[in-house]
Amino acid sequence: MVFLVIIVVGALLGAFFAGIAGFIIGGLAGSAVGFLALRRWMRRVSEQFIETTFAVMGALCKADGVITRAEIDVVERTFTRLNLTPEQRSAAKAAFARGKAAGFDLDASVREFARTAPPGSAFFQLFLQLQRMAITADGDLHPAEQAMLMRVARGLGLSERDLAQLEAMLRATTRTTSTRDCAPSRDSLADAYAVLGVTPDTSESDLRNAYRKMIRENHPDRLASKGLPESMRAVAEERTREINAAFDSIKRARQFV
Repeated sequence: MVFLVIIVVGALLGAFFAGIAGFIIGGLAGSAVGFLALRRWMRRVSEQFIETTFAVMGALCKADGVITRAEIDVVERTFTRLNLTPEQRSAAKAAFARGKAAGFDLDASVREFARTAPPGSAFFQLFLQLQRMAITADGDLHPAEQAMLMRVARGLGLSERDLAQLEAMLRATTRTTSTRDCAPSRDSLADAYAVLGVTPDTSESDLRNAYRKMIRENHPDRLASKGLPESMRAVAEERTREINAAFDSIKRARQFV
């Protein structure tokens, strides 16, 4: 929207001072300025994403009083997973150190991220997905970590239903491929419904609509157009695969194509 406004303003100013030729030149100049502004904004979103992701991750991993070797390993693997450059890795490590330090203002960091990030729960769900992966790396979720994760979700404006959806997706990823190929168990089927944000009573038509809506909102290209860092594309693609897996489980259980 801002990009379009800049183009229109440039064109109108050009027309005012130099007629039709000025209108064209002004529009082109506005496009160039708008493009540069858009690139700066997307770069700022990317930097803010990395900063907040690892600062909050540091706070969450320290919430139970100790940061385990398994959690550190996950954090380091996340550097690779996100294809961070050496400079970004340094920034991420510094952010993690700030997050785990005494006096870190978790709520202020989350509020700032919520203000600068593109709106919508899909973007924030990816952020929370990375956080949950880190704090469950040791095979357990401490109550203090769970409470802090809920606090972060509320700070982002997400509901408990959104968090329950994320939890269901993460549980689904722990199941083996062979298990997914078989008839889904009661627990896995419940998780599949939670992933799509529907219930077992949802009609087939509404179920398909919910599935299509989630796929549309979580498509990597759509999120990239809203400022999702390119380094997060793999995480977005994984989330899309999990949505598809949940829908496939329900289709097998209900026996519809």
